[in-house]
Amino acid sequence: MTEAPFVDTLMKLGMGKGPALALLLAGPGLSLPNMLAIGKLFGVKRTVVYVATIVVLSTLAGIIYGEVVV
Repeated sequence: MTEAPFVDTLMKLGMGKGPALALLLAGPGLSLPNMLAIGKLFGVKRTVVYVATIVVLSTLAGIIYGEVVV
């Protein structure tokens, strides 16, 4: 998981906990190799829905965590 050191560095530079959570949630699911594999297995339409769902839910989780929990 290469995202953790990047997020750690960004948090040391001032990134909030909510956006950091969203980046950690969305990173592995939105990598190019992952999207290509999902596209081959399930087709383009389902891949677009998958990517959109990951983006929306990760963003909502980051907003909720950043505003409500922290």
